[in-house]
Amino acid sequence: MSAIDEGIVREYFEQNGFLVRQVRKYEVQARKKTGDEEIDLLVYNPSYQRGQRKPDFFLYSAELPFIHRAILSVKPWHTGRFTPGTLKSSPEIFSFLEENVLREATRFFPVDTEVEAAAGESAPGELTKILVLPSLPTAEPFRSQSVEMLKQRGVDAIISFRAMLLDIIDQIEPNRNYGKSDTLQVMRILKNYDLLKDAQLEMFADRGGLKRGKGAGGGEP
Repeated sequence: MSAIDEGIVREYFEQNGFLVRQVRKYEVQARKKTGDEEIDLLVYNPSYQRGQRKPDFFLYSAELPFIHRAILSVKPWHTGRFTPGTLKSSPEIFSFLEENVLREATRFFPVDTEVEAAAGESAPGELTKILVLPSLPTAEPFRSQSVEMLKQRGVDAIISFRAMLLDIIDQIEPNRNYGKSDTLQVMRILKNYDLLKDAQLEMFADRGGLKRGKGAGGGEP
């Protein structure tokens, strides 16, 4: 995975008020990953209000306030869709859901057992398990089968790169220098030269039938 892929995810969650932690800075190739090495990113929402509902399975920016803390697995396979066949033939997609990985992830977050118990949270330290992916099939029954398979394996929510990028592009101001973020600075330059358009303009453009979903952050994958 390239740094730019995780950079997009980081910018998206930071833009929406989350604290983001990257557990490691190196790639693992020649051996099986340890628990902490299966963690791509951890996010924490300091503005989370206890007692709220859980976020929808398809994430967009309006759903983010319902996330307290989460583990993210980033799969930037931008040239394909996550079909039922892909999910069955690629067990590594679900490696971040293993018990030892979740246990390792939980220790990175502060846990106030008394406060959470008083608020009615039965599982202190429980994490939302989010899969970041390019897209799911649009045709049925493949889309429903993919969603069902992801839920059965323990994925709580998914978000697409398209949804994140649309949200980030919406917020970028061409006249502002984003010198502290290479990701935002490149997008800002492209937007300044009209090579990137505000997401709202897509509603009036013919882009081969692409549809915007509900919420400010784009649509379902």
